[in-house]
Amino acid sequence: MSLIDAGRSRLVIVDFQARLMPAIHDGARLVANARRLVDAAGLLGVPVLMTEQNPAGLGTTVPELAGAGPVIAKMSFDSCGAPAFLATLAGEEELIICGCEAHVCVGQTVLSLLARKRRVVVVQDAIGSRAPESKEVALRRMERHGAEIVTTEMVVFEWLRTAEHPHFRAAAKLIK
Repeated sequence: MSLIDAGRSRLVIVDFQARLMPAIHDGARLVANARRLVDAAGLLGVPVLMTEQNPAGLGTTVPELAGAGPVIAKMSFDSCGAPAFLATLAGEEELIICGCEAHVCVGQTVLSLLARKRRVVVVQDAIGSRAPESKEVALRRMERHGAEIVTTEMVVFEWLRTAEHPHFRAAAKLIK
């Protein structure tokens, strides 16, 4: 696999929702890393797509991420079950995935995207579950089926490629 290319990427944020996040292990750190990805995406022109699982029950996106991109409300755990989600992802973009829960909505979405022959990159320090072991099992399963597992910092620096990038200083500040 090649490096992640900002010009071919789309950041997909799955279900970082207000009523769900208090139950997620290490939730504040995950939201902070998702925010770093959103900010880097903004600097580098990477489009963002967000989902909300049953927003009437789980609330809307957490304030730290609200407004980062268009939101698709869904009832299916697999985001691909929402026709608008697949319609938005038409094309050959690399899909950079973060969100919750790793073993439910993120996992099902990733497996469906892989079955559709999409390049999927899962940001392990920006996905979460209520129980750490659920996240770990989900990561192993997604990787076994072809997802690349990376960190927030890997994504940002692969998007940049060089310290000579015009947005290097601003993006590097996001990581510190």
